[in-house]
Amino acid sequence: MESASIEGPSFRHQPRAVALVGLLSLAVAMGVGRFAFTPLLPMMLSDGVVTLAGGSWLATANYIGYLLGALACMALPWLAPGWYARWHPARLARAGLVATVLLTVAMALPLPGSWPLLRFAAGVASAFVLLNVASWCMVRLTVLGRPALGALIFCGPGVGIALTGFMTSAMVAAHWRAAAGWAAFGALAVLLCALVWPVLQGRAAPAGSHAPAAGAARPAASGAARALHAIAYGLAGLGYIVTATFLPVIARGALPVGSPWPDLFWPIFGVAVAAGAALSSRASAAWDRRWLLVGGYAMQALGIAVGLWWPTPEGFALGSVLLGLPFTAITFFGLQEARRLWPASADSFASLVTAAYGLGQIAGPPMAAALVAAGGEAAGFARALAMAAAALALGAGMYALSAWRWPVHT
Repeated sequence: MESASIEGPSFRHQPRAVALVGLLSLAVAMGVGRFAFTPLLPMMLSDGVVTLAGGSWLATANYIGYLLGALACMALPWLAPGWYARWHPARLARAGLVATVLLTVAMALPLPGSWPLLRFAAGVASAFVLLNVASWCMVRLTVLGRPALGALIFCGPGVGIALTGFMTSAMVAAHWRAAAGWAAFGALAVLLCALVWPVLQGRAAPAGSHAPAAGAARPAASGAARALHAIAYGLAGLGYIVTATFLPVIARGALPVGSPWPDLFWPIFGVAVAAGAALSSRASAAWDRRWLLVGGYAMQALGIAVGLWWPTPEGFALGSVLLGLPFTAITFFGLQEARRLWPASADSFASLVTAAYGLGQIAGPPMAAALVAAGGEAAGFARALAMAAAALALGAGMYALSAWRWPVHT
């Protein structure tokens, strides 16, 4: 039975337990539910159960599900307030975690006709976990007097990516089939959920409690400033997704046959994501988020360029680090900037820029698949990566323009 109380001396009532549970939940939702497909795609291609074009569409189905799941989560409190009052964030997050486990295990079944629907549903589930766990943890940590620990939960995606990446490397060395990999990832998700379950329960705050009142809302920025941010933030979704979907495939095609390196670049990316999330929590509140975004976009564009210019183990490793370090930081700073630009409608504007980011993600895999089909694997991926780097460079330029045109006055 769920407990409605948030008081007590046990470990599950301590701030570090809340932060750890948020981290592990996002490791399941993002590291397994969304991105475990990336290291398993080469295994699926080798098994002959999917083509590169088919794999691109499976990735796109997941990203569409994530976008729609995020929009549904944001609409629930307004469209179904009574239902949402009963199914509060902890329950919705638990449901999403259960769904992620079941959908991951189902991918091990020899039913390829069901895979697009399974990947779509996994995207929906991962969005439910991400948004509801973030909401629950942030409120819970605020009530416990440690809101700064909230940044640590966003190390979870990187931890999940690293775990699944290293596991895949071992599976390839042991000559496992992709179906066994999906089953192993389902078992990993069960283990992590078992650690989450005792803590992720009940309401984040006692009934009738309220957060401290905020100060007077700042006026909204101009419509042009808000539009520029939404477009620039959407370009980040397109900029990273080609590499995040196809990195092991691209590296396997560029390096000698039998090289052990292609299966290690993805976990290297995951470790960098976790490290970048931890570092981003130390950014001063006085710093203009737009210049931090310029730096993050430039770093990711450089990471893509390094892989194109230096297609060696060292080049791909450095590119993975440069792409991963700002990955979660861009999300942090982009949503903070959205709230600064439109304080009175912060949630609505945050959902709008999240949708723009999701649209960028959706466009990436089919674009890459079309370029590969038209020009061959090596040339097609090179063009897709060049376009992704160009999108990031354009986004960085847009943020620099915004900072010059509408400076922050403190």
